[in-house]
Formats: sequence, C-alpha cells, structure tokens
Amino acid sequence: MKKIAILGSTGSIGTQTLQIVRNNPELQVTALAAGTNVKLMEQQIREFRPQLAAMWSEEAASDLAGRVADTDVRIVSGMEGLLEISTMEDMETLVTAIVGMIGIRPTIAAIEHGKTIALANKETLVTAGHIIMPLARRKGVSILPVDSEHSAVFQSMNGENKERISKIILTASGGPFRGKKREELKRMTIEDALKHPNWSMGRKVTIDSASLVNKGLEVMEAAWLFDVPLERIQVVIHPQSIIHSAVEYADGGIMAQLGMPDMKLPIQYALFYPDRKPLAGKRVDFFELGQLTFEKPDTETFRGLSLAFDAAGTGGSMPTVFNAANEKAVALFIQRKIGFLQIPELIEESMGNHKVIENPSVEEILQAEAETYEAIERITG
Repeated sequence: MKKIAILGSTGSIGTQTLQIVRNNPELQVTALAAGTNVKLMEQQIREFRPQLAAMWSEEAASDLAGRVADTDVRIVSGMEGLLEISTMEDMETLVTAIVGMIGIRPTIAAIEHGKTIALANKETLVTAGHIIMPLARRKGVSILPVDSEHSAVFQSMNGENKERISKIILTASGGPFRGKKREELKRMTIEDALKHPNWSMGRKVTIDSASLVNKGLEVMEAAWLFDVPLERIQVVIHPQSIIHSAVEYADGGIMAQLGMPDMKLPIQYALFYPDRKPLAGKRVDFFELGQLTFEKPDTETFRGLSLAFDAAGTGGSMPTVFNAANEKAVALFIQRKIGFLQIPELIEESMGNHKVIENPSVEEILQAEAETYEAIERITG
C-alpha cells in the first residue's frame, strides 16, 4: 500500500490523481488540501476517507468541519495545515498540485522529511529551484515530474547516460491562438483563450498555454529538474500534442515519449515509478493521425516565451518576478480588466523595474512576489 497526500485535490491535476486512486486499490489517500471548494472537498473526504484535510482559509475550514463532523477526518487550515500534511509520518508521496508559490514551503518541508515529491507545481522550481534541487540531493529525495512535458523528458532519460544529453526538446501545442498575429490577439477574449485544442486543464494554465508563458515556465523548470543549461533547451510547436517531449543525445539519437494528450498518464507514472500500470483510455493510432507536424515558435507575437528565457538567463529573483507578474496579469485578464496582449507587456515592465537578488531566500522570493503584485495594481489602477 502506497500512502499519498494531495495538495490541490479539487483542481484539474488533483481530481485526475483521485481518478487514478479509484482504479488502483494499492494507493491510499492520507490527506487532501484545497483552496476554497468546500463542496467538492466534502465529497472527496467521504469517498477517500483521509486522516487529514486542509482548506486555505479558516472560514472554509470551519465550513468543511461542520459538513464532515460525522467522520473521523481532522480539518486544518492555511499554511500551517499544508505544512502538517507535508510532514505526516506515514505519508510516502506528496502530490504538489496546488497553484502558486504557496507550494514552496510545503515542498521544502516534505523534502526535509524524506518524502517523495510528485511535482505538478511549476512555481516551486521556477522561483526556488536553487533551494529545492540541492536540498533534494542532500536528502536523497526523488522529485518525479507530473507535467506531461517533463514526464516525457524523464521517461526519455530512463536507462541513458545523463552526461550524454545534447538537447532537451520541449513540445508545445501552440494553444488556441497558434498562427495568429498581434492584430488578431488584440481582440481575443477570455472565452477564446480557454478553447484549448487538445488539453483539458485549469483556467490559468490554459491561458498560459495561449500566451506561451506556460512553455516559458516549463523551460525554467526543465533547467532545474534535469540540470541542463538554457541554451540546450529547445521549444518546438507540435500541434497534434502526441510527442510530449524528447531528449537528443550526443550521437544524434533522439528518445521521445508519445501518447494521447491525457494527464492521467504522467500522473500515474509518477505515482508508480519505475513501474507502469495499466491505464484505460484511447491509444495513439498512427493511421488515424496520418502525420505529425512541427513549427518554430513565433516569439515576436507570443513574447511570453522570449521573456521567460530572459528571466531564466538573468536568474536570481527575476524568474519570481516573471511568474508573479504573469499570475497577476492573467487574473486581471480573467476579470476582463486588461486585454490579452497586456499580459506580456506587464511582465516586461515588471522585469524592467526589478532590482535582482542573486540568491534569494524563501522570504525574499515571497517578498518579490508581493512587490510585483503591488506594482501591477498601481499600474493598472
């Protein structure tokens, strides 16, 4: 029996993780954490019977406690609740599917307690990779990627000499706006941005995919996860989303992982690594596909990707500013307060105004985030 805890259980990754638990009785959920969706958390508690459950706000936790008073589950809240879940004695694997930089402290705490990390929180490595990865090495902790692209790279490295990696190739669908130019993007709405052609994801990730910011975040994450310099990470637009990413080696050979665009595959692979369990679902049919195509990303139109490379190249606290500015800008776009093209504009302005801290602590990372939020609020009114 493998005991797991899920941070972000009511989100897209969290609910799909629980689908895998339903189909694999050797998995046991010891704890769940979510933001505000009390109704769904109650359903999850009644189905999976965790020992511990957390809601971000005390109000939501109090509401949940009243709803599940007839069960044995203990309800906690806030960062203290997340940290308690992350350090539970009998929990083996922590699935970090929570959105935002609030995932940093729980991930650090879990690593310090020797827990395996199934990583689906981009912000953790984007902003604190210089803290997380050395700590994981010292503690002998495995960080298993849940993102489809990073899982594909991880699978493509199995059995290979990592010293012989020539290049990491991260594929991107191009999102709902692939092929559009700036004049067209000026008219795009939240509804347009959420029409992803291949993947079913949460709203923020889907919008990040539309702007290619998501791919920029994945570049930063890949550099930390696989210890590969930025100049050896290439982004390729692959509209069919069948090749999830690949690794080129010194002899020119390329190992790639292919499959249908279904997040349950990388989630399940992380939970059972190095084993492969049966997984129901549609399989790739090459005759039906007919062809796989590839394009160079349009970084002039979709400037989020080039700004991400700039932020990663600068390093220090700059990736935090990139990430925080994007989070705030996307929130404003969802609220219809700014247009789609203002997302990269706000990111660039925030980066230009930031004084870089070379080796930021967790406190300095969170401070840079807060200052970036405040600056954008002043800019946008």
